[in-house]
Amino acid sequence: MTPLLSQSDWAARACAVLPGGGFGNFDPSVFIREGHGARIMDEDGQEYVDYLIGSGPMLLGHGHPEVLEAVYEQLPKGMTFFANNALGVELAEEICRAVPCAEQLRYVSSGGEADMYAMRLARAFTGRDKIVKFEGGYHGMSAEAQMSLAPARMVNFPQAVPDSAGIPASVAAEMLIAPFNDPDYIRSLLAEHGGEVAAIIVEPLQRIIPPEPGFLQLLREEADRHGILLIFDEVVTGFRFAYGGAQELYGVTPDIATLGKVIGGGFPLAAIVGRAEIMAHFDKGAVGADKWLMQLGTLSGNPVAAIAGLKSLEILRREGQYERLRDLGTTVQTMIREALDPTGIPYRIVGDPTLFEVVFCETSPRDYRAVLTGNATRAKTYNDTLRANGIFKSPGKTYPCLALTDDDLDVTRKALQVAARALC
Repeated sequence: MTPLLSQSDWAARACAVLPGGGFGNFDPSVFIREGHGARIMDEDGQEYVDYLIGSGPMLLGHGHPEVLEAVYEQLPKGMTFFANNALGVELAEEICRAVPCAEQLRYVSSGGEADMYAMRLARAFTGRDKIVKFEGGYHGMSAEAQMSLAPARMVNFPQAVPDSAGIPASVAAEMLIAPFNDPDYIRSLLAEHGGEVAAIIVEPLQRIIPPEPGFLQLLREEADRHGILLIFDEVVTGFRFAYGGAQELYGVTPDIATLGKVIGGGFPLAAIVGRAEIMAHFDKGAVGADKWLMQLGTLSGNPVAAIAGLKSLEILRREGQYERLRDLGTTVQTMIREALDPTGIPYRIVGDPTLFEVVFCETSPRDYRAVLTGNATRAKTYNDTLRANGIFKSPGKTYPCLALTDDDLDVTRKALQVAARALC
C-alpha cells in the first residue's frame, strides 16, 4: 500500500512522468483523494464543498449509494466485453425515450469523441464538407473542435483560428466560425455558404452563455432552409437542464445530439443520438460501403458504465429531482448576490441555475468576446479566495449537484462573504 504523501510530494512525482505535471484537465497542484456526496478531500486532508463535481458528471454527488450498489452487482459479472450487452441496450432505450431528437444511438467513451463523430456523421449524410461552429464553443479535442475555442487573437468572421499545434491548415478551411447569439450574421453566412455546409454544431448554452430568445429557433429554421443538419452538443446540458436536456428546456429539436457526463454515472461513456435515417450511416448494410461511417471503441457501451448510467437516470426520474436541483442552484445564486451586491463591484451571474458563473462586467455577455471583457483580476481573486475557504470549483463554471446539504450551503455562504470582502 502506498504511504500517505502530501500534495507537494505527489506533484514532484507527477512532474517526472506527466507533461506539465498533470492530466491536462485542471490545476496540477491539486490531488483529490476521495469524494462523498458534495464533499471532496485532497491528499493534504483538506475538505471542500465540490462545485466542480468531475466537470459535471457527478450530478447525484460522489458515491451515491444506489449507484454504487448497482455497480458492485455488475463488477463480478464482467467489466467489458467488446460485444453487445443487455445493460447497454436498456440504457440506449431509456435515452431514446428521454431525448426528443433521439431515435437511435451509438456509444463512444467521451464527449469529445461523440462530437467528432457527430460532425463526421453530418458530412456522411449530406455529402458536404463545411461545418459552422461558434467562437468560444467547446466540442472536445478533435481538429475541427480545436478551431476558435479560445482564440488568442481576434480575427474577422468566419475565419477559423486553430487553438492547438499539429492541426493541418486544411482543417481551418472547412470550418466557418460565427459569433454566438448573432442572428443576422448566421443568416448572411448561410446565404453565402449554405449549400456547402453539412452541419451547424452548437452548445445550446455556450459554456455559460444562454441563447437569447429565438436564437436556437433561428438556427433550426436556417438549417432547414439550407438542408443543413443541426447538432446540439449536450454533453454538459444533457440530463442536467431537464430530463430531456436543453432541447426539452428550450423547445428546439436538433437532428443530432451528443451526450456524455451524466449518462455514464461517473464512468467513461458518451453517445451520439439522432434521427434513424441519419444514424443509419453507422450501419454498412443499410447505406453501403461508400456512405458507411466506420466507428469502433473498445469500451463503448461497457456494462459497468451502462448500469451506473441506468441507475443515475432512474434516480433523476423521481419526482422533484429537477425542481430540487434548480432550487439549489438558485439558492447559491442568491448567496452570491447577497455577498457581492454590497461591494458595488459590477458583476453578472451568467448561465442557468443548474450551471453558471460570475463574470465581473457591467452587462451580461452574449458571446465569447463579451466574456473576455470581464475583469480577470477580480475573477482570480474571487476564485482563489473561495478555494482557500473550502469551495472547489473551476475558474469558469459552477456546477450545483443534488447531494448539496444545508451544511454544504452554509460553508458556501461563508466562503462567498469572505471572497466578496477580498475584492474590496
